[in-house]
Amino acid sequence: MCRPFCVTFSFFFILILLSTPLQSTTLGETALSSGTGSTDDVRNHIQEQALHLLRDMSLQEKIAQLIVIRAQGNYYSEDADEFLHLSRMVNEYQVGGIIFFRGEIYNQAVLHNKLQRLSRIPLWISQDMEFGAAMRISGTTRFTPAMGIAATGNPHNAFEKGRITALEARAIGVHQIYAPVVDINNNPENPVINVRSFSEDPETVSMYAESFIKGVQSQGIVATAKHFPGHGDTDVDSHIGLPVVQHTRERLNQLELLPFRRVIDAGVGSVMSAHIAFPNITEGINRPATLEPGLMHGLLRDELGFDGLIVTDGLEMQGIASNYAPGEAAVLALNAGADVLLLSPDELTAIFQIKEAVQRGEISESRIDDSVLRILALKIDHGLMRNAEVNINRISRVVNTRANQLTADRIARESITVLRNNRDILPIRPDRFPKITVIAIAGGRTGNVGSEFRSELSKYHPDISFHLYDERTSEQELNEAIASARQANLIIVGSFLPLTTGRPITFNREQQRFVRRIQQLGRPKVVISFSSPYVVNEIPDADVHILSWTSLGSHSAATAAALFGASDVSGRLPISIPGLYVRGEGIEIPKTILRQDRPEAAGLSTEKLYEITRIMNRAVQDSVFPGGTVAVVRNGILAWNEGYGYHDYNKRRPVRSTDIYDIASLTKPVATTTAVMMLAEQGRLRLDQTVQSFIPGFRSGMKGDITIEHLLNHTSGLPAYRFYVDQFQSREAILQAVIIEPLLQPPGEGVIYSDLGFILLAEIVEQITEMPLDRFLNTQFFYPIGMTDTLFNPRRRGRWTLNRIPPTEVDRQWRNTIIRGDVHDERAHFMGGIAGHAGLFSTSGNLAIYGQFLLNNGSYGGREYVSDAIMRTFTSRDASRGGRALGFDLKSLNGFTTAGQLSSNDTFGHLGFTGTSLWVDPQRNLAVIILTNRTYPERGTSAGINQVRARVMDAVIEAITDVTD
Repeated sequence: MCRPFCVTFSFFFILILLSTPLQSTTLGETALSSGTGSTDDVRNHIQEQALHLLRDMSLQEKIAQLIVIRAQGNYYSEDADEFLHLSRMVNEYQVGGIIFFRGEIYNQAVLHNKLQRLSRIPLWISQDMEFGAAMRISGTTRFTPAMGIAATGNPHNAFEKGRITALEARAIGVHQIYAPVVDINNNPENPVINVRSFSEDPETVSMYAESFIKGVQSQGIVATAKHFPGHGDTDVDSHIGLPVVQHTRERLNQLELLPFRRVIDAGVGSVMSAHIAFPNITEGINRPATLEPGLMHGLLRDELGFDGLIVTDGLEMQGIASNYAPGEAAVLALNAGADVLLLSPDELTAIFQIKEAVQRGEISESRIDDSVLRILALKIDHGLMRNAEVNINRISRVVNTRANQLTADRIARESITVLRNNRDILPIRPDRFPKITVIAIAGGRTGNVGSEFRSELSKYHPDISFHLYDERTSEQELNEAIASARQANLIIVGSFLPLTTGRPITFNREQQRFVRRIQQLGRPKVVISFSSPYVVNEIPDADVHILSWTSLGSHSAATAAALFGASDVSGRLPISIPGLYVRGEGIEIPKTILRQDRPEAAGLSTEKLYEITRIMNRAVQDSVFPGGTVAVVRNGILAWNEGYGYHDYNKRRPVRSTDIYDIASLTKPVATTTAVMMLAEQGRLRLDQTVQSFIPGFRSGMKGDITIEHLLNHTSGLPAYRFYVDQFQSREAILQAVIIEPLLQPPGEGVIYSDLGFILLAEIVEQITEMPLDRFLNTQFFYPIGMTDTLFNPRRRGRWTLNRIPPTEVDRQWRNTIIRGDVHDERAHFMGGIAGHAGLFSTSGNLAIYGQFLLNNGSYGGREYVSDAIMRTFTSRDASRGGRALGFDLKSLNGFTTAGQLSSNDTFGHLGFTGTSLWVDPQRNLAVIILTNRTYPERGTSAGINQVRARVMDAVIEAITDVTD
């Protein structure tokens, strides 16, 4: 009896040395750290404890230690039937372990503690966690399925998945997880393994399984390799029947057993058996491997040398239960070599019939003792004899932390696999596909499948029509989906069919008929599988095939980002899809647009960014402005985009991050300067061209020397401001007044910040392009780049848009109304709402796109609008221009600056009179946008808003976490 125990202990002693400080100290660690004993001393001490416990146990108590029963991690009153049953099984019959199914974090932890208190020998807690702890426990971190992990091409992702899963499992009181699946998925018809397997290739399965196991066991949790000797090449689900596989022993050696050999050699702590018959190996007997001594003991124990814990798959599954009575199955499984009997359909019958079998001599008591010693050694080694309860207060420091979720998010993005991209549909651009219809095909009747995906898509496209086809969908709803698809420029079909026992993993006949109707429309189609990768065969002629592996956790966001170019796509297919793709295929697509993500993904601290909230809320309380939005862009990520306060001081309409603000003089850089840069890039305009080339009224006197560059850097000599509207109230009259305005100084002599020069620049842009400024920008820049809520005269768009616009002033002189949806600046108003100095409206999210365009030096979405050279000319501090940029302000190097004291000297941007600002710090790859309506209800002074601008900028820079000197 000593040999199996000693080998088992040696393995788990290695786990002790690998454990992190987050785990509770084990007996071995205590002995070594205190210097009280050697490795042999610790081993002997554990062995003595286990043998001592064993000697004091009756035969029935020993048998009960092998039994693991089901529990849900729910809340139960102490007189609930479920709790009373569990209490009886633990207290009266002293079962050895609990397998938790679905539940919630704290409910499971509390129930765990209650049951541990009832148990004389601490319970061994296990749980299925193939996809992370969230596979069973809501509120924990959910990870990409195994096949998606392999698609990333990075085995370290498997390690991290295992490590974090085990970290969270341990915090909630779980000691063993039933993962990974080391089956080779070499049968596309397999209804139960599928994405649970890493690959069809044994080496890939071996490599990723080993890495996952090392991650799990680094945290002191037992990993379980399943399903021995291999469940990959079956076409029957062992939950509902007994698969019979005709493979020979030679075939198993060449394929199915390879991953098991690898993980056993690597030290996996447990192996789970498969309810599969191998008649060519077991002399023609169709007996499940779980019950076959030649496979479990002869092959697994003796030949492969595995001396860890052997666990049966659930004995309630029909692969066993349809052919064997509960007691019979339990006796056969023990005789075959199992240590732990999982989920017997009748635990008490199993216990009693095993006892009777021992008394009859069918099973030796020493055979029972071998397994009990393994279990007791694990419990002792994991410190359960000293304290088996969960520290409830520690859970929130460990489970589903921001760091854990960031890792899961990253792995999800890296797993997305594009297999086909005909016509370069990806990345999707709204200007090319202005209307998209999305159809989610699902099972069940919940009615909410795909809703998260729909929400994520809406972050990147303004016109998404979403339709769900599940078991509750009516014929009328299907016709509405077809009608929508007929009007769309692009159709996205998402398969959300779940990998669930008893359900098909491909489209049924009705779904196939519906898909044919979609195909007949002749529209470009994107097909996304959120489950089985083989489902792409249902629409083989689609223009785009994408594998997303699951719709849960981070995958809806990751898939939407991949569709629109908001993340790199690099996944590779770990299997073959017959008739379409071979293993290793995958198309790489680079990231080209902003991604909305957590601040930490951008190297920012969420906690420190909450200083923005404090600053903005205090400003609202102090009536600096009624409300506003702040967006932060860093490293290609929109890391913060929040609304504060209200539209006005009535405080009835809260500000949302999607609200549209009059951005006032931000019109100068965002609209007019951008148009000038694009025309300069196209060779249609030069900076040294004189204004008189376009406006004849500038031919006389010093005006004849004014160039485009003079207008851009405010050195034309034109006055800073002229009201005009008390005399002129038409576009033509105001423009003529600007043209005849006398200069205050010679061109190039000094800086006078002037709106008038930008009124002229807009006129020049319109002459060159032969179209109004707004139309040129809408068609050539705003819409193609994705700034679909950036526009002049937003009131014309309708009530829905108008309701998103906070007012800017109560005008009692010229318009005698509340200004909302019309430009605040009077001159721009009388010029028809479209002018070079003011008139543009936008959202913080749209201006975040613009900020990234500036950080990219003129490119966005895979398209270059302005060359790097042009962009640097306009945004750099140039001594020959008196240290000024063109069309942009630069951070003041002396005294107070609204760009903050911590920003780099290369920071550039602009302010807007209504309380808006955009600052870009290229050294930190950072852009910060503030939009407010500080002029409501009346204009007042700018002192308060300037302090807010500076403090917000400094708060963002203080939040940067990845600074390197």
